Amino acid sequence: MARGQKIKKVVIACDSFKGSLTSAQVAAATAAGIHDVDSGILTVELPVADGGEGTTDALLAALGGCYIACEVHDPLMRTIKSHFGVAKIGNALTAIIDMASVSGITLLSPEERNPAITTTYGTGEMMLRAWSEGCRRFIIGIGGSATNDGGTGMLSALGVRFLNADGNLLPQGGLALSNLSRIDTSAARKDILGADITVISDVTNPLCGPEGASYVYAPQKGADSDMVAQLDDALMNYAQVIEATVGRNVAEIPGAGAAGGLGAGFLAFSSCRLTRGIDAILDIIDFNSIVSNADLVITGEGRIDRQTLFGKVPSGVLARATELGVPVVAIAGAVADHDDIAKAPFAGIYPIANGDLNLEYAMQPAVAAENVRHTCAQIIKRYNLGK
Repeated sequence: MARGQKIKKVVIACDSFKGSLTSAQVAAATAAGIHDVDSGILTVELPVADGGEGTTDALLAALGGCYIACEVHDPLMRTIKSHFGVAKIGNALTAIIDMASVSGITLLSPEERNPAITTTYGTGEMMLRAWSEGCRRFIIGIGGSATNDGGTGMLSALGVRFLNADGNLLPQGGLALSNLSRIDTSAARKDILGADITVISDVTNPLCGPEGASYVYAPQKGADSDMVAQLDDALMNYAQVIEATVGRNVAEIPGAGAAGGLGAGFLAFSSCRLTRGIDAILDIIDFNSIVSNADLVITGEGRIDRQTLFGKVPSGVLARATELGVPVVAIAGAVADHDDIAKAPFAGIYPIANGDLNLEYAMQPAVAAENVRHTCAQIIKRYNLGK
């Protein structure tokens, strides 16, 4: 926009500030700050996510729809209450599922984390329930997992049987795959696995090897170095048995290592499309059309650092808006790696709190929302002054 030209339309497309504000709460606080300066500015709030926790909330906020409550099993096979979203997209009733809400790491205490035994079984249960509600399309975000089971838990819930050399069922968990000898798909729910499934992830890791699911992500899920090596060997065996069963080598496919190999399970046994998280979300909510006549886009996440530039929400929003010639500013609870992020063409990056503020206090939702509101008011003042 021209220097000194006042802003008329702002699109707000922020991720959640994890541990503090949801995506929708960030958007609401941003809009409030804008309207504190000029109530005549049109604000469009687009809560977004990248396939991790909050994806369901963001899509339902953008698309409308409802939540369906369900009882499923958590990563340690304990019964929990959870939910998924249902929305009409085109002519299809669509289930929107965060695997993190049923198979996620936040469901376990640090002492409970153990990728040798944690399972994605509950994710498959949630798909079964969605099918029973009439959903014939699935959008599944697979960030934030507690698991390293290659998606075998999810597939087990959908009728796939994983057997050892004696023909006995394997126990749940990633380490058991070292004893996998045969995969029996005769009782698989091929109606569900053959449905229109979009799997959303911001991870491009392969299934196995030094950049694979086990070596990169299993340590944060509770694995020590010995367990990491054992889990990687188990997933390699899994990949070999998959190839013998369905004729597809999933070991090196980018994204197969997402969610402890859940990506590989979907790729091998379903008709899914595995897509980059933020791009899929922006396509679903028709981001380009909404932004095309905007004067400014405000994006953000809890912490902006070098990882932001690799498929996170702000980088995806920046790329799309830049193509359309719309400037983008970013807000964050904290900003790091300044030399790296300075290379990205943001019009500005604004931390919402100064470094002297106590972190625990700053992350309180009411405090964070007020800081977002104040920061965004200052951004609009600067733009309307042509700075």
